[in-house]
Amino acid sequence: MKKDDGMMTYFSFRKNADRSIGILAIAKVVVLICFVGFAGARLHAQAIPTASDDGQLQIGAMFNIGNSDYRPQDFKGYGFYTTFDFRYHVGIEGEFHQLNDPNAADGVYERTYEIGPRYVLHYGRFHPYGKVMYGRGVFNYPNLADTSGNLVPTANLAYNILAGGLGVDYRVLPSMNVRVDYEFQRWLSFPPNGLTPKVLGIGVAYHFH
Repeated sequence: MKKDDGMMTYFSFRKNADRSIGILAIAKVVVLICFVGFAGARLHAQAIPTASDDGQLQIGAMFNIGNSDYRPQDFKGYGFYTTFDFRYHVGIEGEFHQLNDPNAADGVYERTYEIGPRYVLHYGRFHPYGKVMYGRGVFNYPNLADTSGNLVPTANLAYNILAGGLGVDYRVLPSMNVRVDYEFQRWLSFPPNGLTPKVLGIGVAYHFH
């Protein structure tokens, strides 16, 4: 058996074995993120306005660039995020990131779904924060050439991930925030020794007030 054939057989086996578990885990994270966003909006709509920042909700999109820890070139992509601060300094955040290899023909990407608590400070228009996240990361492995030289997909596998990050939201308008966000990820069980991407994000969000 050729080396490429063996690798494709291995990835095919792993893909079939992990697909049902990966899809279920991703679905749970997506449901949690949606629940936080819609529940936060409902609670905010029912709340009596106060002078504090309790019950603050925002939903936004971002541009991402990152060190994939898989290839030397930076990966680029996009993401979405929502935060709901149910206390003056304490809230929860949900995120989605899609980072793509600049070599599109190779088909490599890193996709993550994350949710976790955040701690935020308030200095006028500036709202610096720290966060701790847990979720699921999907890695699309490089395409391989078949016996005819055509590139074919190999595997799309999912891994549990841990992440931590720092950033700042800046209140441009009562209904608009911009943010700069830095996140460090740890992909568990990624062969051979795990994967540690680092992601920089620049985003804009609608702030419900």
